[in-house]
Amino acid sequence: MKIVVLAGGLSPERNVSLSSGAMVSQALRSRGHQVALMDLFFGTEGRDGNVDPFDAPIPESFKKVSREAPDLNRVRASRKDASASVIGPGVLELCRQADVVYLALHGSCGEDGRLQAALDLMGVPYTGSGSLSSAIAMDKDLTKRLVADQVVTPKWQSVTVTEENLEQLTREAELPVVVKPIDSGSSIGVYIAKDREELHTALIESIKLGGRTVLEQYISGREIQVAILNDRALPSIEIIPKEGFYDYANKYQPGAAEEVCPAQIPAEWEKQVGEAALTVFRTVGLSVYARADFIVTEDGTPYFLEINTLPGMTPTSLVPQEAAAVGIDYATLCETIIQSSLELRKAGK
Repeated sequence: MKIVVLAGGLSPERNVSLSSGAMVSQALRSRGHQVALMDLFFGTEGRDGNVDPFDAPIPESFKKVSREAPDLNRVRASRKDASASVIGPGVLELCRQADVVYLALHGSCGEDGRLQAALDLMGVPYTGSGSLSSAIAMDKDLTKRLVADQVVTPKWQSVTVTEENLEQLTREAELPVVVKPIDSGSSIGVYIAKDREELHTALIESIKLGGRTVLEQYISGREIQVAILNDRALPSIEIIPKEGFYDYANKYQPGAAEEVCPAQIPAEWEKQVGEAALTVFRTVGLSVYARADFIVTEDGTPYFLEINTLPGMTPTSLVPQEAAAVGIDYATLCETIIQSSLELRKAGK
């Protein structure tokens, strides 16, 4: 097949996405597919027009994720095309040449349903969930509202942090509290505030990320994540950071966290967390694959945190590890995602 892998974009998770895209492209080429890896934001800018994108080498620099999230203002300024579009030159034209577009994008630029809707209108098949369910899952507040009567989730409130209400929120929020952007991933902008000073700092950072924020009850327990593949819960994985919590740096730097798969938890816990993940997946209307994040307390109660519709596919990502636990290697996982997605798109879903 001719496959376009879209990665990068203009999201705080840009660097993670480039790594995912590079690894997916490499795996699919190893299976004999014609694969073009394209940065959604830059498109064909800076590329050699004499080189077929489906034959272009995969940049080694894409594969490693830096410790810091990218400066998006600098990224935007570096594109010669100064238009307001987040889709770079030549991207949509290339997508029309493909049998399928593999979405290796993460975060608000690619995971929030807008790109899926555009590809639907173009009649171009793509991987993963459809536009509406993607948009719902990207909004942590909306997702929790939909599933709160079916799974256990920490208490939360959705706020828009501004200079005007900053001090009031700092005084009134119940501590400890988890502060997180309403529509971001990779733990970017996530803080665990145990006192008012930490909360004040976290809320200031929230303003920098746009202000739309979830203040979530802090739950102490074990961090367990569950991937769903074709309406089946894969073996859970436990995340044990060596320092701090599972933030951006600990997610993508090799050796920064211990990842145990299958998680060493009682069979009953495994059943409960898998059923909870499936419940969220089905309620939101997701398809093909996703990854749900939980905190499991010492009595075995799984507290649902969020669900990711385009989870990472980097060398340290969790979904490939969970698939491997049931005998699905990385390249087979990528092809399974493609085949299942094509079947759904053909069915008009």
